[in-house]
Amino acid sequence: MNSSLQLSPRTDSIKKDSKKKDKNTRSHTSKSSTSPTNGPDSPGSSPDENIKIKKTKKRRTFDDDGDEEKERSDTSSEFGDSKAINVPSKKQRLMEEESGGGESDEDGELTAEGEIETESDPNAVSNFRISAPLREKLKSKGIESLFPIQAMTFDIVLNGSDLVGRARTGQGKTLAFVLPILESLTNGPAKESRKTGYGRSPTVLVLLPTRELATQVFAEFEVYGGALGLSSACVYGGASFYSQEIALRRGADIVVGTPGRIKDHIERKTIDLRSLKFRVLDEADEMLRMGFVEDVELILGKVEDLSKVQTLLFSATLPSWVKQIASRFLKPEKKTIDLVGNEKIKASTTVRHIALPCSHSARAQLIPDIVRCYSSGGRTIIFTETKNSCAELADLLRGARALHGDIQQSQREVTLAGFRAGKFLVLVATNVAARGLDINDVQLIIQCEPPRDVEAYIHRSGRTGRAGNTGVAVLLYEPKKAYTISKIERESGVKFEHISAPQPAEIARSAGLEAAEIISNVSDSVVPVFKSVAEQLLSSSGLPAIDLLAKALAKTAGYTEIKNRSLLTSLENYVTLLLQAGRPIYTPSFAFSVLRRFLPDEKVEQLKGLSLTADGKGAVFDVPAADVDLFIAGQENASMVSLEVLTELPPLQDKEQSRGGNQWRGGRIGGSSSGGSSSFDRRGGGARFSGGRGGGSSNSSNRRGGGGFSSGGKQGGGRGNRSVQRW
Repeated sequence: MNSSLQLSPRTDSIKKDSKKKDKNTRSHTSKSSTSPTNGPDSPGSSPDENIKIKKTKKRRTFDDDGDEEKERSDTSSEFGDSKAINVPSKKQRLMEEESGGGESDEDGELTAEGEIETESDPNAVSNFRISAPLREKLKSKGIESLFPIQAMTFDIVLNGSDLVGRARTGQGKTLAFVLPILESLTNGPAKESRKTGYGRSPTVLVLLPTRELATQVFAEFEVYGGALGLSSACVYGGASFYSQEIALRRGADIVVGTPGRIKDHIERKTIDLRSLKFRVLDEADEMLRMGFVEDVELILGKVEDLSKVQTLLFSATLPSWVKQIASRFLKPEKKTIDLVGNEKIKASTTVRHIALPCSHSARAQLIPDIVRCYSSGGRTIIFTETKNSCAELADLLRGARALHGDIQQSQREVTLAGFRAGKFLVLVATNVAARGLDINDVQLIIQCEPPRDVEAYIHRSGRTGRAGNTGVAVLLYEPKKAYTISKIERESGVKFEHISAPQPAEIARSAGLEAAEIISNVSDSVVPVFKSVAEQLLSSSGLPAIDLLAKALAKTAGYTEIKNRSLLTSLENYVTLLLQAGRPIYTPSFAFSVLRRFLPDEKVEQLKGLSLTADGKGAVFDVPAADVDLFIAGQENASMVSLEVLTELPPLQDKEQSRGGNQWRGGRIGGSSSGGSSSFDRRGGGARFSGGRGGGSSNSSNRRGGGGFSSGGKQGGGRGNRSVQRW
């Protein structure tokens, strides 16, 4: 089976007539191009004219491809003995068509609409050797074009080559192996050798690091393989071994599972891998991180003759162990598709990355406001580092559910099914849900603290902005861990927007819109019942009707009062102050010594997040709201000292300093800082909701102070447009 598509005479004539139309013969060809009999020998065009038009079309196509190929960068390979592959160009396909290569569709022709689609999109499904049942199933899922990783790997896999595939998270790696494997089993090289009948051993084995990933990939094989009459089985720990054994003994064409459970079945001789034609390692780098090295090597080692099996390895990153696996268990002539290469940016480019300072104690108060302002009504996943914090946070957030390793597998599946179905919109999870889960309409990712490694950040943030959609990833960080933000930026290429907690006006806008919709949806039948009470309230309250309605909206949204929230730590009932001493302040210790001149030691010790300004002339810090007057009044007892309440934060130092034997780490807020000073725009951007601010960063300082809301035990936050990293 050849990779090119063969056009019927009918299609070829349609293309020729289309070119005539472009040559200002619109009135004549518009009629002839719709006729089924309008071919090269039709009365509307002479043979010489048809040949001329055909050559002109191909010449133009070749010229266009020449420019296109100059711009296309070569696919990079991190394996010395593998070959890097690019997507076949239009020129190559046209040359194959001209030489007579390729196969036609089932009826031997393409429609005019199909040809136009092919011309406009080289990755259109109709360009690939995908059978009619699969095309129909893809169309029913709204898929009319393949993603780059899918387009680039399809022919390689279908032609029988081993493959290492690398792409950014969320770019469709799963279908990159599902589609060509299914075609090979039903219409390609593996069709003749595939086992059939009851009790058949599997032809395909897919290994994944987590149960959730295994069930997700299994579902893809069920959907698309089922359309071709192929059966699948899914095996993983935490589920009944006996039911899995029954499924394997019954026979399955495809087995999807986790390394640990596959190893168990091998040791108990309930799975036979001798008939394997395909082995797939998906998320191979995560298998390494989770400690599956020995299990994976044992499973792969069960096939001694590499010539009898085709191995596909997919991974977002390529650590040394993954390279060793590729060298040891893949054929020397393996191919490599690398859509990341040496590019610094590894995270999804459709995600807006935000860094926001937040102390541990303020998380439960701040996160509800972040969800309101940035989720745009979609789903939110919140990642925590520990199971305990996951469970605690899920209990604090109204309507949220927890997902971590101590929860039984059956309950985890129910939770994920409910999240996908939209029964609840906030999922709090540990890293168990971070890799590969493809859930529609995840608009917001919140990471409660910087992860232990940069790759973890990339994959967690990749749960949003998938399949070309946009999303928001918010990273909360403690002041003492501010330096990790720079590390993530440096190693991943991500550029964070540094903002402060959501401010009252922004929260009110989001919450008010939701509340207004709720009130608008109340049936008119209740108006007569409550009208007299409303009239009595209006007359007795002494407030204008608009004020009463505002209160009703606030209550409907769950808010009852406003609370101050600091710019530095996002703590409620704290206020951010700026200290200046009439001379440069080079170290935090000097700032503390100045404060001790006119304040009691116990008050100075209550300060939070002291940071030096980028110009070296001041220091900022948080104090309890109740102590603000004491601090402001105390400055009168110290000459050349001034204290003021900030509504906008100045740029803060962003460098590591060593002064007076003490070492401090500073963090930047927005743009870059050089030589201790810079200017920034601390405004978060993006279209979070109707009327939201525009995104990006500029070189002007603009920070606004915070405030927050309190709602029946769940406290919201106020937002300044800038936040900071500090010591």
